[in-house]
Amino acid sequence: MFTIKENVTNEIVINKSKFITLIYKINSVFEVKQILNKIKTQYKDASHYCYAYVINNIKRFNDDKEPNHTAGMPILNVIESKRLNNVLVVVIRYFGGIKLGKNGLVRAYSSSVTNALKDDNIIPYKKVIKKRIVFSYNDIKNVNYILKDNEITYKEYDDNIIYEFEYEENNYPDELDNYVIKKDDV
Repeated sequence: MFTIKENVTNEIVINKSKFITLIYKINSVFEVKQILNKIKTQYKDASHYCYAYVINNIKRFNDDKEPNHTAGMPILNVIESKRLNNVLVVVIRYFGGIKLGKNGLVRAYSSSVTNALKDDNIIPYKKVIKKRIVFSYNDIKNVNYILKDNEITYKEYDDNIIYEFEYEENNYPDELDNYVIKKDDV
């Protein structure tokens, strides 16, 4: 499996219709809804907002009033052909006055996504796990040193210290267990 390194915006024109492809790295269906709402506000004059996404085993697509399976499905097919995960692809279409026909639409949406997906932006997918740990104030220097290459997403200072941090699957810093009072998956 693969994902993208960074979000992408690309634009092509086919028979006077403008196709703007936006590709996002995502982690949840909730993010999809947020991004779509933002796009519809930003590109409010567009004719269509067609999209597809893959998040682990969840695969969805939407033709947004284009003929059935002429937009969302071709977008999803490109995502699957590249074996991408945790990716949302939205293709915004501004109709240019020339009808493309069903085959033309399939080619246009597929080409739009293929043009936007550059090989140097495709990276191996690594599952990220979030962990919560509790440790004593005496161990803060050691814990900070061990987690220096990890993203700490939450800190709380009470009787003990609570951190939430992220690590790549199979890459948990085992030496951390020497300082942890309690740990949980978040």
